[in-house]
Amino acid sequence: MPVPDYQTLMLPLLRLTADSQEHTLAQAVEVLAQQFDLSEAERNEMLPSGGQLKIFNRIGWARSYMAKAGLLEAVGRGRFKITPRGVALLKTKPVKIDVNLLNQYPEFVEFRTGTASVKSISESKNGAELNVAQETPQESLESSYQTLHRQIAEDLLEKISKSSPRFFEKLVVDLLVAMGYGGSRKDAGQAIGKSGDDGIDGIIKEDRLGLDAVYVQAKRWKATVGRPDVQSFAGSLEGHRARKGVFITTSQFSGDAKEYVNRIEKKIILIDGELLSSLCIEFGIGVEPVIAYTIHRIDVDYFEEE
Repeated sequence: MPVPDYQTLMLPLLRLTADSQEHTLAQAVEVLAQQFDLSEAERNEMLPSGGQLKIFNRIGWARSYMAKAGLLEAVGRGRFKITPRGVALLKTKPVKIDVNLLNQYPEFVEFRTGTASVKSISESKNGAELNVAQETPQESLESSYQTLHRQIAEDLLEKISKSSPRFFEKLVVDLLVAMGYGGSRKDAGQAIGKSGDDGIDGIIKEDRLGLDAVYVQAKRWKATVGRPDVQSFAGSLEGHRARKGVFITTSQFSGDAKEYVNRIEKKIILIDGELLSSLCIEFGIGVEPVIAYTIHRIDVDYFEEE
């Protein structure tokens, strides 16, 4: 089954602490993963950013929300236990614990809204329960980021595809230099776009000292790049006694082309339009930052002597 949302995990987590003993998040993850019969792949599923396991994140938020409601309390570095309020709630045998249930506790309402008015958050205008998102706040933020990233990447690729050959050459140079290739911008500019023979569009230094060279082919194509095109590029590398190459296109590569480069001795990196636009965003080519959010977490080592 998929990893349960953080609200579904609240009641099992509180039940886990019903023994009034201290528990850790790692222990809770292991117990609940078994309880929900999660597969190895589901246990190892990451957040979109790749920065944390999804199950760890969701149980962490379930714990945090119930702590804000006074059902759990921290009892030392990374440890928590049930409170008398949590015990009392379990005695009512709730069918589930979710945000709407937690809204009965003024401390939780104040945490979420900055006001202790329970009614203002627990009831909508017609008296129905609020529709609460199933994602954790961090997941919602990351999902929104990924959506914005995909949209910007699509818009950027469209502009790149419509650019002139000369501008595309400049963009490729800027990107490779930003990624640490080519030495100086001047050196890279002299190397890329100056070959134009035997299927090679340019040669660029792999490092500032030029200890090795990377051969480049960059094409603003709309059609899928197949194995014959990539094989031809590999043949061009052979003619130059080169070992490394980068094939960049604004379109995409066929499955045969990808399989081919994985089987040959030479190292050829395929950069399709999707990866090209993502790399441009990552290294700030053709885009500019609008706003940045920094997510903090508690530095438990700082409080170790507490």
